[in-house]
Amino acid sequence: MTIQNRREFLKKMGAGAAALALPGCTSLSSGPPAKRPNILFIMTDDHACQATSCYGSRLNETPNIDRLAREGARFDNAFCTNSICAPSRAVLLTGKYSHLNGHINNAVTFDGSQQTFVKLLRGVGYETAVIGKWHLKSDPTGFDYWNILPGQGDYYNPLFIEMGEKKKKSGYVTDLITDTFLDWLDGRDGSKPFCALLHHKAPHRNWMPGPDHLDLYRDKDLPVPETFFDDYATRSGAAREQEMRIADHMYMAYDLKLPPGEKKDDETGWEKADRRMWKRFYGRLDEAQKKAWDEAYGEENRAFREAGLTGEDLELWKYQRYVKDYLRCVASVDDNIGRVLDALDRMGLSDDTVVVYTSDQGFYLGEHGWYDKRFIYEESLRMPLVVRYPREIDPRSCPEEMVMNLDFAPTFLDYAGVKIPGDMQGRSMRRVLRGDEPSDWRQAVYYHYYEYPGAHQVKRHYGVRTHRYKLIHFYHDIDAWELYDLKEDPQELRNVYGDPAYAKVQTELEAELERLRRLYGDTDSNRYMPLKIRKKSHKALGCPATLKHPCSPKYKGGGPGALTDGLGAPEGKMFNDDYALWQGFEQSDFEAVVDLGQPRKVNGISAGFLQHTRDWIFLPSEVEIELSGDGKIYVQAMNARNTISMKKEGIFKHSFKAGMDGLDARYVKVKARNVGICPDWHPGAGGNAWLFIDEIYVE
Repeated sequence: MTIQNRREFLKKMGAGAAALALPGCTSLSSGPPAKRPNILFIMTDDHACQATSCYGSRLNETPNIDRLAREGARFDNAFCTNSICAPSRAVLLTGKYSHLNGHINNAVTFDGSQQTFVKLLRGVGYETAVIGKWHLKSDPTGFDYWNILPGQGDYYNPLFIEMGEKKKKSGYVTDLITDTFLDWLDGRDGSKPFCALLHHKAPHRNWMPGPDHLDLYRDKDLPVPETFFDDYATRSGAAREQEMRIADHMYMAYDLKLPPGEKKDDETGWEKADRRMWKRFYGRLDEAQKKAWDEAYGEENRAFREAGLTGEDLELWKYQRYVKDYLRCVASVDDNIGRVLDALDRMGLSDDTVVVYTSDQGFYLGEHGWYDKRFIYEESLRMPLVVRYPREIDPRSCPEEMVMNLDFAPTFLDYAGVKIPGDMQGRSMRRVLRGDEPSDWRQAVYYHYYEYPGAHQVKRHYGVRTHRYKLIHFYHDIDAWELYDLKEDPQELRNVYGDPAYAKVQTELEAELERLRRLYGDTDSNRYMPLKIRKKSHKALGCPATLKHPCSPKYKGGGPGALTDGLGAPEGKMFNDDYALWQGFEQSDFEAVVDLGQPRKVNGISAGFLQHTRDWIFLPSEVEIELSGDGKIYVQAMNARNTISMKKEGIFKHSFKAGMDGLDARYVKVKARNVGICPDWHPGAGGNAWLFIDEIYVE
């Protein structure tokens, strides 16, 4: 029986067709649409499939998201193109990969002048709005109404920016975002169809539960993932060198809600940062909120301090605290989705509204011992995706096709009857949602992640996933390949790259990966990679440089000898935060002595330093250059104070230069004073500032 014949049969069956709605994937239709539908796109931040009961969660129940899945379609193979917050939002809006829309990581600012599906819908008469998390730095464009959180936003008593005006609201952020949307829905121009982006902050870090869910899961232990104590035995260094382990990389106060004790004189930089962040976030609560918070966490925190946990017991305690708070945030989201669905019913809009629920990417809930996302591994690559549109989508549908966040923009345009621009790289899911798979639908998805070095230190990588296999290439300061058989190894524990048994599969996947890179125009390996630096010859080339203070092991800039290897970053503004050339010094000053090997005539010396305030990197406050013939007595050649503002944004290099007229010297000493701590106006106020240097040139 064809799809169309089955639908005709069910229509003739009338009310009796309801008896055919069995658990699992069934088919039932409400007939063709009478007009252009409304579009309601609900997106959360970091909501994992494994924390959604319609995806079989062992952890929690999400009855309202389940309702959408029950009344519409649930995708089991929905994936993101770049598992990180802002890039996913840019892909959603443009229907283009990160390398084309320009938003490769969280550091850059979204170019709001470019084409988006929202602008195209507005152009054909849709009333458009975005409410909640935006996280793209530039103001929203193409919206009749916008009311967004600045940056990541706050869970309690958050600041909103409504059409450019900042307003602080009292309450819990998930409730407030929903309130704002419902007010807008009630007051909109009812003569037009609407397209609304309802974007929640939750359940993003630092997972602060709302007042209605503080005690949820209080008296139970949640299941621990089988891979929680993963040793990454067969994988590349990328899995081992990340910084997103629950056991090692969570803040006790900020993440795990264990308030810091009395301040100690010997606090580490990590502890100072934790204290500062906790003070900020806990300080946002009003007195009633603090009272409820303290009552909810107080007894557990006292018991933890008395227990003195260590080793695996401590790791498991951290897991339980983290996951429970995460799920409490999800519970608030689900409750508020219920409010929205009830409002659509009450206003008679349900049949005429395409409702989408998804997340900007997946998330780790202890799998492999991790939290956060970024990797192409399944937990962060997959997104929950449920779609309801009673006029076209059969209840309890379970499409098996591979879809992506790249497909949202063309799908919405298709529903609105708008021609899909040829430069959009996604495809409309409308036929798939009808149960009519196009014969040329994709059989593989392409992924590319760029934000390294950066938060959580996940290596840059790209890869391909088919229905059964996954091939990954980690690159930049590593060159490593991984291959997984998802049928035999769904938890991705056994890397079979190079295994003779998979030689044919490996060859086919490498060809498919190259095909997809060409298809999506991601073949220019230098566009977002380090710039090709030409080696510059100078008198100190290859000469040893002795550091007084060691650089950070994270930012070694090429290791010993890198300060005189002739490879310096270009002067002035730089495109991306690629720190491969730079040696980094956290809070400490810089001092290096270069031995030229023998007395040489020196005409000039320069040292290049970096400023990137977003990453807490500042130009030195002062630079001094000295010369010596014997390495004991030095003569000052330059002493210069920095005149460039610490507030200057972007990422750029500035060189401090000393000119001299052929002075004889064997030793060159360069000293640079670190600003020490981030200033009061900086988001990291009080935290350790960084100083970055890449090359000392001697002419």
